Amino acid sequence: MEDIAPMAAKETPLCEFGKPAPDFRLRGVHSREWTLADCRGEKATLVMFICNHCPYVKACIDRIVAVCNELSPLGMQAVAIMPNDVGTYPEDSFENMQRFAQAHKFPFPYLYDETQQVARAYGAVCTPDFFGYNAKLELQYRGRLDEGRTSPPRPGTKRELFEAMQQIIEMGQGPKEQIPSIGCSVKWI
Repeated sequence: MEDIAPMAAKETPLCEFGKPAPDFRLRGVHSREWTLADCRGEKATLVMFICNHCPYVKACIDRIVAVCNELSPLGMQAVAIMPNDVGTYPEDSFENMQRFAQAHKFPFPYLYDETQQVARAYGAVCTPDFFGYNAKLELQYRGRLDEGRTSPPRPGTKRELFEAMQQIIEMGQGPKEQIPSIGCSVKWI
């Protein structure tokens, strides 16, 4: 049975292989500023656009954390960026970001893109939106976490983000075939 989305869903565009990662300087939930260089992994870097209120993110956040915990020892670093308009979506406020990161034991920085300039530079369209980069910070993955939407995937299904980032770690290149991520649209100001 196909999941029925409670909010308007957006699908990510195709991966632009080789596109360089835009730099940023954003405040994290521990009140420290982070740059792309601070978040860069030795072999791979995962930049994620997420938020606190989105049912797609809520349904998969623990799987995202698991992927990051598993791949970190292999040379991947991750960062999550919250791009939404908090005036319209107060559940995504900085204080709620702090609570969300703590509740889910984020092993990566969670950053607030208050001006939405970083989300625009990356071309983020939804939450969650995944950008997987190789050691040279060249885009290699713009797909989904797995087949789960607002409910967990079926047992034994492919772990697409995990497998793509593992391939990037090992070979420097992502899979040629990628299924777009789907989530709630970024809430632009």
